[in-house]
Amino acid sequence: MNLAVIGTGYVGLVAGTCFAESGNDVICVDIDKTKISALVKGRVPFYEPGLEELVRKNLEEQRLFFTTDLEEAVHKSTIIFIAVGTPQGEDGKANTEQVLKTAKSISRVMNGARTIVTKSTVPVGTAGEIRRVMTATTPHPVAVISNPEFLKEGAAVEDFMKPDRVVLGGDDSQAIEMLKELYEPFVRTGNPILVMDTASAEMSKYASNAMLATKISFINEVSGLCEKVGADVGQVRRVIGLDRRIGPHFIFPGVGYGGSCFPKDIRAAIAMGDEEITMPLLRAVEQVNDHQKLILVEKVRGHFGSDLTGRTFAVWGLSFKPRTDDMREAPSVVVIEDLLIGGARVQAYDPEAMAEAKKIFGDRIRYANRNYEALQGADALLIITDWNEFRRPNFQRIKEFLKSPVVIDGRNLYDPAEMRRMGFTYYSIGRKNG
Repeated sequence: MNLAVIGTGYVGLVAGTCFAESGNDVICVDIDKTKISALVKGRVPFYEPGLEELVRKNLEEQRLFFTTDLEEAVHKSTIIFIAVGTPQGEDGKANTEQVLKTAKSISRVMNGARTIVTKSTVPVGTAGEIRRVMTATTPHPVAVISNPEFLKEGAAVEDFMKPDRVVLGGDDSQAIEMLKELYEPFVRTGNPILVMDTASAEMSKYASNAMLATKISFINEVSGLCEKVGADVGQVRRVIGLDRRIGPHFIFPGVGYGGSCFPKDIRAAIAMGDEEITMPLLRAVEQVNDHQKLILVEKVRGHFGSDLTGRTFAVWGLSFKPRTDDMREAPSVVVIEDLLIGGARVQAYDPEAMAEAKKIFGDRIRYANRNYEALQGADALLIITDWNEFRRPNFQRIKEFLKSPVVIDGRNLYDPAEMRRMGFTYYSIGRKNG
């Protein structure tokens, strides 16, 4: 099929590349000339495992193209995906201005019938607004389909190529059949393509992310109770995770969720409820998460005292999760800012997010080239992101570099008893500390 994807951010670039990988001709469009220039050369502007290799492969095989020319892309494509940003507004709602502006721009250059598919995460009712905007601008038939994405950063290519489910919302049977054919190569193992109305499809993305965020906040709240009563949250999570009604996923205690989706989508869902449906559960989920991001600093102050002037702390992990360089709403930002306010110095390391960190902190912190370099002369090590390379470090080197053998672990990577045996003062989440 001939496809266009408008927007070459995280969602649009992954979708366009994976569609090309399955044999389609895909034109990706963006107004950012610098970004398009880099993509034409096979350079991806963010880190996502496996994506850059696929971009280069499909560029070479001439199935994937990048341009700033919207009109050319629309004329050459029968299905057009909108994957532009929907940033959070001051009221918490998702701002659909760019989505509707893109839809209007598409309608102005259409030269025949088109199927418009929303990949952007949008509030319920957006598909209807797109249809109204476009039919008021073009005489050509327009079918609008909601097709929310369910990609995990760090595993987005695999998630797209092997989805748990594909959601299609709309009432145009011909457009739905085209999209079912488009997605058929990705669901050959039998995972379903779910067809429904647009409102339900749009709501499904928010509901999915809200449930996942709720599980994270739940186990984080339980971890605090475990510390208070002397229980081990690791043992507790094993018990509840083996209940088939609950499952083992997304019940790992830590320093809270971040990224581009969960925080924004939770706030947007709350805002959709407005004053009539106050969404008390999701408000509590957000409140627990905000507090959880400060847990490590509370442990720092519990050990070193409230005045951190003159103290130096090593930080391992800056991205909001491993296998990405994304620092949007990352717990590390909250932790480091609080340490700096307290008068401390910070020496940080992350395998992929150093460039992003420099955009946020500038010269206010020191950036280490390697994980052990960050430890030199530090009073304690704080672990914020659970990159694989932090799971089995050389503990003797850690002790040699630190001024005092204190590790404050926000991801429960190590065994508390073993850390104590090696001479560390070790703090973790929801387990016996000190």
